[in-house]
Amino acid sequence: MSQITKVVIPAAGLGTRFLPATKAQPKEMLPVVDKPAIQYVIEEAIRNDLTNILVVTGRGKRSIEDHFDQSFELEQLLTESGRSTELEVVRSIARLGNIHYIRQGRPLGLGHAVLAAKAHVGNDPFVTMLADDIMSQDSDLLARMLQLHHRTGANVLSLMEVPREQIRLYGCAEIVQEADGTTRVVSVVEKPDPSDAPSTLAITGRYLFTPQIFDAIETTPSGKNGEFQLTDAIEQLSRTQPVLGVVFQHGRYDIGDKLEYLRAVVEMALLREDIGPAFAADLRAIMAREFEAS
Repeated sequence: MSQITKVVIPAAGLGTRFLPATKAQPKEMLPVVDKPAIQYVIEEAIRNDLTNILVVTGRGKRSIEDHFDQSFELEQLLTESGRSTELEVVRSIARLGNIHYIRQGRPLGLGHAVLAAKAHVGNDPFVTMLADDIMSQDSDLLARMLQLHHRTGANVLSLMEVPREQIRLYGCAEIVQEADGTTRVVSVVEKPDPSDAPSTLAITGRYLFTPQIFDAIETTPSGKNGEFQLTDAIEQLSRTQPVLGVVFQHGRYDIGDKLEYLRAVVEMALLREDIGPAFAADLRAIMAREFEAS
């Protein structure tokens, strides 16, 4: 089976959960320490040899393209001022991968955004990575998904156990365990009521699809507000093709959630050799003051 190299990153959402910060900048460009969230996603793709990258954008997302493009004026300024470290950081961003862009003309849901990649993907299997879902650098989730597809040829979803009261925020997967230990997804439902949810396994922001997902999206009726839900298309796909799951528990940050965003900034800052020790000392001092005040 040929190696998968294509990845689709939907980045056309309006980011309303993070207003007013996202009124004039894409949510995907929110900084996590000193890098925008989408850069972590693209770096994760590159680490897993997914070098043919399509970012699906929308109105007001031009800064994403600018970030991954060369900045001749900035490079010249850094060169003239002898700031070689910063210069290499800036240049390395433009060398990350073969990045393409396409506009999703209307915000008609995640399924519609994935469908916009049909011509680029062609007849090849591909990975979809949500731009506001970032993983810790030591996560092996995507590698496990690619290995499972290579062994089986199946579609693969990333699944995470969540508290039952939170399953209403996610697509939910009903699974069975095969004799060989493989997790097979038998049905999915979008944002179920916790009392009706078939499990507490949430579908998170990493997907591996065969190109048949496009047929499923095109033949699935639109739902609320005329949007095409990717979950509905996966449900239809599972009736004709195997859909498997890789269950994980740690290393994920939902940048679209304010508390998760703050946790990502704190935890990733603490892991940095350059600022981690000093930041840890500052956190201890802040917590000590809080405990004294209470």
